[in-house]
Amino acid sequence: MTIDKALEAKILRYHFVEQWGVNTIARQLGIHHSAVDRVLCQAGLPKAERSRRASIVDPYHPMIIETLAQYPRLTAARLYAMAQARGYSGGASQFRAHVAQLRPRKPSEAYLRLKTLAAEQGQIDWGHFGHVHIGRAKRPLMAFVMVLSWSRQIFLRFYLNARMDNFLRGHVAAFNACAGVPRVLLYDNLRSAVLERQGEAIRFHPTLLALSAHYRFEPRPVAPARGNEKGRVERAIRYIRDSFFAGRHWSDIDDLNAQADAWCAGFSANRPCPQDPSITVREAFERERRHLIGLPDNPYPCDERLEVRVGKTPYLRFDLNDYSVPHTQVRRALTVLASLDQVRVLAGTEVIAEHPRAYGKGEQIEDPVHLEALVNAKRAARHHRGQDRLAQAAPASGALLQQAAHRGTPLSRATAELVQLLDDYGAGELEQAIAEALDNDVPHPSGVRQVLERRREQRDRQPPITLTLPDNDKARNIVVRAPSLALYDQLNPDTDIDDDHKAEKN
Repeated sequence: MTIDKALEAKILRYHFVEQWGVNTIARQLGIHHSAVDRVLCQAGLPKAERSRRASIVDPYHPMIIETLAQYPRLTAARLYAMAQARGYSGGASQFRAHVAQLRPRKPSEAYLRLKTLAAEQGQIDWGHFGHVHIGRAKRPLMAFVMVLSWSRQIFLRFYLNARMDNFLRGHVAAFNACAGVPRVLLYDNLRSAVLERQGEAIRFHPTLLALSAHYRFEPRPVAPARGNEKGRVERAIRYIRDSFFAGRHWSDIDDLNAQADAWCAGFSANRPCPQDPSITVREAFERERRHLIGLPDNPYPCDERLEVRVGKTPYLRFDLNDYSVPHTQVRRALTVLASLDQVRVLAGTEVIAEHPRAYGKGEQIEDPVHLEALVNAKRAARHHRGQDRLAQAAPASGALLQQAAHRGTPLSRATAELVQLLDDYGAGELEQAIAEALDNDVPHPSGVRQVLERRREQRDRQPPITLTLPDNDKARNIVVRAPSLALYDQLNPDTDIDDDHKAEKN
């Protein structure tokens, strides 16, 4: 507990003037005796040694010390079980307290303060800053941070994930902001940098190696579990959390990145340089900039590339959302090239679709041209299916449609009307009615309908009832041909009956 000056003065007066003991002072003032001991020690008196009472754990101290010497990380629970097996009957909490006092302490490690030359080294890491909700999607807000080790210039850029494509974009944006590249970049052992590591044998990510070859820097991972080797970027992330991100309001990630750029170029750059407090980070960076490796003429391509397969609907799924493609590309494998604000779809080397990128979930991003082409194709297909059905059920319909087209009748409407008459009257009646309409030089569905209605009235039959079929192409386009009854005409039921009667009489 904290002792104020007034209470400290009372403790000293009661001890030196009134000759009160430590326990008496603690009891009268309502404080712990250790607080009284601390005040008296600060005044130059030796700490009062109190006799320690024997404990039932004492006989097990040699076993505990010997076991911890061999296995320093052995848990107190395991030691408690070992002591119970040897006859210990005390409680677990008391035993744990003794183990904590007897456990060997790891000696504190001392660190050298590392100094680097200008433009010699940069440090890179990701920082997690919670999540953002975009539509129905919950996406992580990740900060790509690069710090130049000499000037401590900070580059900060926020992304909605920490995947490889954004890892590359962060590098390229940082190099462009600094107008150069440091000779060495330090990384943690993250998957975007190191795929496998066995001691000093390191297998880098091939994409990172391609990036380093393009910009001519050396990637260098720190030792496992040695975050102190890149402590400057670790401290920079803490500085960003406290000085930039805390309490900040922003509308979207573009607005947040614009504020981050202004903060890096303004408030952050105006702080004193830790390497030389007599100058600011801005002034140190201006000196360091001249020694950075120059940028190549062309930036490294950072678009995300993904092979996708289109299903039976003209949409492909990319990053939780559906993007439309031409209907001619269904059931095919396509390539998606995505930047931060655009999604392009390629069939081979040809760009067949372009869309603005969406970051929600379950959204449909459509090009009206794609949907209009699909609707037109469906209409044309429906028209051709109707003609095929008519050709099978009533072959004379082909001649009628050809003459109707010459007279300017829309074929789609004529086909639809003839298909409806086929459903109402059947194939045989329709074939005869079409033949009569052609003989009368009336090649129009209305003429065919008049013939069908006249024939129905002559037979004194009721008007046909229109059947509502399911909206299914297979069900609606079934062609039922009338079977031949010639085989039934060959049967003479009267003859069979007479023969049966003769057989009974005999």
